[in-house]
Amino acid sequence: MRWVLLPLVLALAVTPETIAPRASSSLPTRLENYLTAVSATTKDREALINGTPITRMLDSDASKEVAVFGAIWIAAPIHRYVAAIQDIERFEHGGRFKITKRISNPPALTDFAALRLPDEDLDDLRACRVGDCEIQLGESALERFHNGIDWDGPDAQREANALMRQVVFEYVSSYLRRGNDALAVYRDTARPTVAAREFQTMVDQMPELSTHMTDVRRYLLEYPRVTLPGATSLLYWQETEFGLKPTIRISHLMVRETADETVVASKMIYATHYFWTALEVRVLVPDPSRGPGFWFLSVNRSRSDGLSGFTGLFVRHRVRREVKKGMEGALTRTKRVLEGMMID
Repeated sequence: MRWVLLPLVLALAVTPETIAPRASSSLPTRLENYLTAVSATTKDREALINGTPITRMLDSDASKEVAVFGAIWIAAPIHRYVAAIQDIERFEHGGRFKITKRISNPPALTDFAALRLPDEDLDDLRACRVGDCEIQLGESALERFHNGIDWDGPDAQREANALMRQVVFEYVSSYLRRGNDALAVYRDTARPTVAAREFQTMVDQMPELSTHMTDVRRYLLEYPRVTLPGATSLLYWQETEFGLKPTIRISHLMVRETADETVVASKMIYATHYFWTALEVRVLVPDPSRGPGFWFLSVNRSRSDGLSGFTGLFVRHRVRREVKKGMEGALTRTKRVLEGMMID
């Protein structure tokens, strides 16, 4: 059962020491704007002022989406976080993250040299057909695996892994040229799932983008036809252990720094299992009245096929509880690690 849906949490080790924030009786205007957008309560604001992380589940289509908001104060310089996230291979390493590899620009096939499908995925691919497959792939890719591999031959596993590396290499190359128009139309079930359409409707339901970051919203939807001044970006792929089976996923990470705030957006553009699409937007807001440090805000939305139908009725509550717990843990670990770093 595909009930496990976890947010794109940060793989950070816990350090024992933290720096206590200096209490302040008010919050900066930009932070207040974001809190209002996600319907944060007075109790939430009081918890933040007292140095406690907050999390809130957000409105979403319960049949296919989970959305969560989290915030915390971190007594560390913003550049420390930016440097960590840009070193993505070290930043998301260990724990659930088995492999994290940055993709070259332009991409090279060798970027995916370490990519290997789990044995159970290879077994599934052997029997896969368009409309009936355990792995999320488009129609042309499924046909290539069906017709291009000698599944009874001694080199079937090697050939299948080589083809998968070729498929994802072509996929990211096309994404860099065409943006969301290149996102997959998954044909693993009888009903096609258009990832670009799911991403569009998901973003349309994020008021923090449509109200406060319209330029970021446009970049996420229209990349690479539009640029975002002051932003840097990179693509990377991972092997993760989300849910009941290992998952290969590819993400587009964007970082924009300004004097008022730093925005980090992590956009999932492909996953072999569970996720159609996902987006996490993190906003880092300085607050000189509180002292050195920043407010760390995160909104995470994920769309999946595991929450619909009769089975989904029984698992949604548990999924939401685990997602909320995962966000709180990620906020706390981020705070402890960044505050524990002694070298800027």
